[in-house]
Amino acid sequence: MIKKYVVLFCFSCCLINQLLHAQSAFVKVKGHQFTINNKPYYYIGANYWYGGLLAMVKDSEAGKKRLVNELDFLHLKGVNNLRVLAGVEGFGKLNAVKRVSPSLQTSQGVFDTALLKGLDFLLVEMGKRNMKAVIYLSNNWDWSGGFLQYLNWNGKLPDSILQRKLSWDENRDIVSRFYSCKPCMQAYYKQVELIVNRTNSITGQPYKNDVAIMAWQLANEPRPMRLQAIPAYIEWVSASAALIKSLDKNHLVTTGSEGEQGSENMATYKAIHAGKNVDYLTIHIWPKNWAWFNDTSISKSLNSIIINTKNYIDKHAAVASSLQKPLVIEEFGLPRDGHQFNPQSTTLLRDNYYSVLFNILEESRIKNGYIAGCNFWGVGGYGRSAKGSNYWWSEGDDYMADPPPEEQGLNNVFDQDTSTWNVIQYFTNRIYQ
Repeated sequence: MIKKYVVLFCFSCCLINQLLHAQSAFVKVKGHQFTINNKPYYYIGANYWYGGLLAMVKDSEAGKKRLVNELDFLHLKGVNNLRVLAGVEGFGKLNAVKRVSPSLQTSQGVFDTALLKGLDFLLVEMGKRNMKAVIYLSNNWDWSGGFLQYLNWNGKLPDSILQRKLSWDENRDIVSRFYSCKPCMQAYYKQVELIVNRTNSITGQPYKNDVAIMAWQLANEPRPMRLQAIPAYIEWVSASAALIKSLDKNHLVTTGSEGEQGSENMATYKAIHAGKNVDYLTIHIWPKNWAWFNDTSISKSLNSIIINTKNYIDKHAAVASSLQKPLVIEEFGLPRDGHQFNPQSTTLLRDNYYSVLFNILEESRIKNGYIAGCNFWGVGGYGRSAKGSNYWWSEGDDYMADPPPEEQGLNNVFDQDTSTWNVIQYFTNRIYQ
């Protein structure tokens, strides 16, 4: 009888130790820092939005092989944090853009859940390599459906307007309605619940217990779009973050915000990150999209680009300091030299720019600062355009970092971009030392 109790006691202790170890392997926030196993966690990561789709391409074995090879490559270079898309809403053209396919939510409330096996496979493979995923649950922009699609499904964006190219002001007017469209938000919440509550079909483990997931993100670059939408936007952020936390106590939650550029003002940016259910701040930096340069050579504007970048980071780091939360620079990119798209073109200016961002992160790590991570945009990996000088994406083409509205190759870091990978690996070695 005593032996039986001893065996049961040992088994219970073993189980408790396993549970404690699993809990400590989650990324947590302690003060203004990320931690893993109670140790500070600073990281260099990448945007890899299509990672959950690769195993579901027409030739699934080829897709899985590419995914495994790219994860091995990234892990070798020290890139162990990946920001990925959860799923696509709707199908066909939207805002005259060829939307990414295949679609997870084919029509409102109708899900092709078999497609999530691709995300299952990605998370399993990332777990094998001790990598962490940040998963965003929808999109402010048209290339994966996102808010425009929810508005269309609920009568706020007629089919007659859906497929034509919207002006920027039209786009802002329409997307801003999402935050006051209750059925739109309910449909969004249904997708959130589906994903966060999912059980991995390969391991049988609920996502909420998976240490390969670092954080859930409300959407890619959610913006109020118009000043009058700000109160409803702030409420949406708060309600969405609270919902995710109610479903999943283990993982972090953040917004996916670009910062001031996507918030209309700094007061709004601070407000959406101040809530108890938002664990850390995010910013994105896009010199091309924000007109910090307009010459194809880029070189004559590089100094001003760097100054603007540092000022933008400093401004948002001050907010992180006031809120006592970590800050992640989770998107940044620069075109190839001469604004080329061909993988054979050089990337010297981009390499210089990346070095500036990574230096800022390293200095923060040394000082135990607020800037806790960065994810460059993005991984092109082994993907290539099959259409020569036609750099626009079509269904069946390789997925790459650039979504369909952008030239394929614009911001991609391909496997053969040796000089860029040398910069990345130099800094990952220093960050993780």
